[in-house]
Amino acid sequence: MFDEKSYSLKMDKTIEVFTKELSSLRTGRANSAMLDLIKVDVYGQQMPINQVGSITTPEPRMINIQVWDQNNVPLVDAAIQKSELGLNPQIDGQLIRLPIPELNEERRTELKKMIKSTGEKCKVSIRNIRREANEELKRLLKSKDISEDEEKSFEKSVQNITDKHISIVDDKVSSKEKEIMTI
Repeated sequence: MFDEKSYSLKMDKTIEVFTKELSSLRTGRANSAMLDLIKVDVYGQQMPINQVGSITTPEPRMINIQVWDQNNVPLVDAAIQKSELGLNPQIDGQLIRLPIPELNEERRTELKKMIKSTGEKCKVSIRNIRREANEELKRLLKSKDISEDEEKSFEKSVQNITDKHISIVDDKVSSKEKEIMTI
């Protein structure tokens, strides 16, 4: 039998990944999630920054990283410099300060484009999941496991789920764009 729930869950997962990517974009406010996608090469493996130090945001435009092991400070510094965040770490012993500069108009426009393209990729993934579901429906119809009426009904239901998820993506894109433009 056809399980539309599994496809809905796949779409939910896609949106979850998209949301995580959005939260890592720099908006001019200090947000520890910005560092989530940066990996540091320590102890012979790639680790997220929050596993080599504690991250705090003492001010709206400042992120502090208290690195636990003194030897990892230059590694964390290098990882941040290599990232696309465009931040300049200031090192004070085992404390790394990341001042978050104001966003200029050019950077905001660049961020809007990035948000739009990330949103598009997410929508494409959701549509691919819909196509996968529709292909399964065709297979089930061909093998006479479901009737044509059931196929049509499931197709409609999959389309509704798809539309709902795509509108969630659109909402997230527009609210992130607003956030970037109103700072």
